[in-house]
Amino acid sequence: MSRPELVLASASPRRVELLALVGIVPDRIDPADIDETPLKDETPPRLAARLAVSKARAVADRAPGAVVLAADTVVAVGRRLLEKAADEAEATRFLKLLSGRNHRVLTGVAVAAGGQVRHRVVDTRVSFKVLSDAEIAAYVASGEWRGKAGAYGIQGRAGAFVTRLVGSYPAVMGLPLPESVNLLAGAGWRPS
Repeated sequence: MSRPELVLASASPRRVELLALVGIVPDRIDPADIDETPLKDETPPRLAARLAVSKARAVADRAPGAVVLAADTVVAVGRRLLEKAADEAEATRFLKLLSGRNHRVLTGVAVAAGGQVRHRVVDTRVSFKVLSDAEIAAYVASGEWRGKAGAYGIQGRAGAFVTRLVGSYPAVMGLPLPESVNLLAGAGWRPS
C-alpha cells in the first residue's frame, strides 16, 4: 500500500528545514491563502489554532486524498498580538515592546486527512534582554524581521536577544516537531 501524498500548506522555508531535521520531506508545497485577521475578542491560543486549522482545510479541499500539514505562529504580549510588522517603524515598535519583557509564542499545527482535522497549540515563553536603540536599529536594518510574527526570527540575529525560553525552540521557529510528527502519525502518515 502506497503512502498518501504529504502536502505542506506553507511557503515558509523554515518549516521545510525543520521537517527535514526529522526526516520528513513534503511531496508538495501548497501555501494556503486565507484571511488571517484576528476575530473580535479572539485569544492568541485560539487564533493560532484557528489559523492552522483553516490553512489545513483550505489546502485539503484542493488536495483530495493527501495528508495536509499546516501551521501558524502568533506572538503575544499579554492579550496584545504582534503580527507580522508592516514596515520598519512597526518592527521597531514591536521590538521596543519586547525589550526586557516576557512574551508568548503560540504555534498552532494542524493535520488534515480523510476529512478530519487534528490540531495542537504549543505555548512557549520567551524572555528578551533589554535592547538598546542601536541593537533595535541594527536588527531592523538587517531586514530579518520581515514576514515574521513579532518582527523577529529566533533562528537568526534575534537569537542574541533571548535570555530565557521555556517550551519549544522549533515551535518559536514556526513548527513544533514532536506535535507535528505525532499528528502525522495519527493521520496514518509516517516517513519512509
